[in-house]
Amino acid sequence: MSRRERVPPAYPLRRLLTKENPSVDHQPLPSDARIFRIVAVAEAWSWIGLLAGMYFKYSDWGNPVGVRIMGPIHGLLFVAYLVAAWRVAGARAWPIGRLFWALAAAVPPLATWVFERIALRRGWLTAPQAAGPRP
Repeated sequence: MSRRERVPPAYPLRRLLTKENPSVDHQPLPSDARIFRIVAVAEAWSWIGLLAGMYFKYSDWGNPVGVRIMGPIHGLLFVAYLVAAWRVAGARAWPIGRLFWALAAAVPPLATWVFERIALRRGWLTAPQAAGPRP
């Protein structure tokens, strides 16, 4: 009996990694979409780091080192997210409303991560369909 057969079917990771989960398209994402996903998650985590640094700065400790470290990192990832969203939107001909929400997601904490998950599930990050011959 192989290891794969021993895993119970209710095991959630198996459903995500196999074709039992119809919401997962097993096509690899193009490189710009992978970069968008990585930057979106990194920007969300940098928000968490910046908020933690702000807590220590404005609490009784008064130590600004967290903001000094996380501020520039978050700023860099913020701009990188905006550029990545713009490039993905241009490559996939997103409507202006979708681009607006992608760019607006950079403002509230953790919203880039939420938008990235929505975009992945709805197929907005897959490669654009090639225009075939018209009948």
